[in-house]
Amino acid sequence: MSSRHATTPRGLNATRSPLSQGRFGRMFRTLTPATFGPNEADNIANLSALADNMVGDFDPPKDGPDAEESGIPALYTYFGQFVDHDITFDPVSSLAKQQDPDGLIDFRTPSFDLDNVYGRGPNDQPYMYDGNGKFLLGDPLTGTGVANANDLPRFRGRALIGDPRNDENSIVSQFQGLMLRFHNRMVDDNGGLSFQDVQQRVRFHYQYVVLNDFLPRIVNATVLNDLKTGGRYDRSKLAYYHWRTYPYMPVEFSVAAYRLGHSMIRPGYRLNDADNMLLQIFPDPNNPDTNALTGFRSMGPGRAIDWGRFIDVDTRAYGVEDDSTNPDNKRRLQFAYRIDASLVDPLRQLPPEVASNPSSLALRNLERGWRLGLPSGQAVARAMHQTPLTDEQIKIGRAVDNPGAGDPQVPIASIANGAFKGNCPLWTYILAEARQYATKVTVAATGAPATGITTPQLGPVGGRIVAEVFLGMMFGDASSVLSLDPNWAPVTGPDFKLKDLVTYALGGGAPLH
Repeated sequence: MSSRHATTPRGLNATRSPLSQGRFGRMFRTLTPATFGPNEADNIANLSALADNMVGDFDPPKDGPDAEESGIPALYTYFGQFVDHDITFDPVSSLAKQQDPDGLIDFRTPSFDLDNVYGRGPNDQPYMYDGNGKFLLGDPLTGTGVANANDLPRFRGRALIGDPRNDENSIVSQFQGLMLRFHNRMVDDNGGLSFQDVQQRVRFHYQYVVLNDFLPRIVNATVLNDLKTGGRYDRSKLAYYHWRTYPYMPVEFSVAAYRLGHSMIRPGYRLNDADNMLLQIFPDPNNPDTNALTGFRSMGPGRAIDWGRFIDVDTRAYGVEDDSTNPDNKRRLQFAYRIDASLVDPLRQLPPEVASNPSSLALRNLERGWRLGLPSGQAVARAMHQTPLTDEQIKIGRAVDNPGAGDPQVPIASIANGAFKGNCPLWTYILAEARQYATKVTVAATGAPATGITTPQLGPVGGRIVAEVFLGMMFGDASSVLSLDPNWAPVTGPDFKLKDLVTYALGGGAPLH
């Protein structure tokens, strides 16, 4: 780290120099880029065919258990999005030309420093703060059965926050608001501490959740255990993510492995008890005026989130599948969809204000990976000394326990006249690999299956990339919890999880010092 990083907490007063801008690069520089046709038109046509197979049929949002649900509470999908906005910002949005990943600049510091919350700090962005070290909150939010909620502070509808992307949907927007409240309560519980010291404590709790709760939810334990010595993460175990001076953002991570969250998205979510608060993630293209969870605007009336529907801050009934009259279904904890090679239908055609040309999220991911020269999943597996998945193991479709007629399981080699035989795009490979590393997760809900819920997790390719980048960024950050105090744990104990962070932000739980 530079001397500026060692002496000035990130996100405060210093402007970002080129040295503090993380550069994109490759983890596997010697591997040949994967291609899927002899020319550009054929590449795009074949990737389009794969993208079409990776998006399921239309499935409206509903209350009640769902066969595609994992055992991961739904908030982890959007916590992952929040983390992404913390560690990376890619300003290059055009897919119209060939891009060089070594030339891309990440204008966010590639570290878990919460600059998406703190921005440049109270001296540089005083309009985000109240003058006493706390964040300003927005207007009160209403929601049936929800008390004490606030929108983000706004000017003409736009959120005044460290990263505007954290207002791109109603869920990540309200989670951003929880992080503001988490900081504010930390100020109240630690009177006399400087802003910088409070900021460090907030970051430590957040980093602790990333390492000890979020990673174990999405990455298989066998992968994480290989990165530990004596039960603790060991920097000497990092085999693929190395840098000379500053951590960089690998395209294998940002364009492939960490896009796992796209498969975890549900068609919609229930925000609270109100009948009209079961909302699609995006408006129906055929009925664009339909109420949905799209953001970048003041939060509408009645949209305050009941967080017990997104994270296990309390214990609720599991509900009954396909029973629309069951009252428990309307109040249940919603779960993220399984990590698999399938996305929900609303992601087939993103609204024009979100993305276009192409509007399919699956095709955007696949085309971006090809244009940035990512190697195939099989090539990366071999470079990581793993036996690659067979074509038969790479199933495109929902990883439900009992696939039926409505759940096609398409072998990748059968798509686009065999263009992907032994040659799977890295993003798709990583999602398919997760299906091979499913575990049974017991969920915090009464009446849930006693044997647990099948929960695919990232395996030895996808999981290793994500875990090494997460750990490498923290080990490469002189002010992170792993660098300053690797044995640190919250005062409430080592079992501190995302649900405890949310509870604390809402005013519950013991003080944190």
